[in-house]
Amino acid sequence: MDADHKLNGHHRATVEKIFQHPVSHNIQWHDVLSLLGSVAEVNEEHDGRFTVTVGGETETLDSPSGHDVDEQMIVDLRRMLKGAGISGASTSGASTGDRRA
Repeated sequence: MDADHKLNGHHRATVEKIFQHPVSHNIQWHDVLSLLGSVAEVNEEHDGRFTVTVGGETETLDSPSGHDVDEQMIVDLRRMLKGAGISGASTSGASTGDRRA
């Protein structure tokens, strides 16, 4: 699955934040949901949890209590996205326009 073609600039920025080291503490849940909706099948359950299937892996995510996701969710997201062939490295440089002679 070549998911990079589905990622707009906002989604690429979210991927970069997810794979950033050290872990970013300002990744908003609505940005994560938007990203996941573009690369995965996302279903909201009746209890407010989200079932996400990407790259053959299904994970149930709890909506965070605040606006931002926590470190454990970032670890889970990294694993899921890597499994689908999406990483911070695969999105970097895609639109930088840096052409050296």
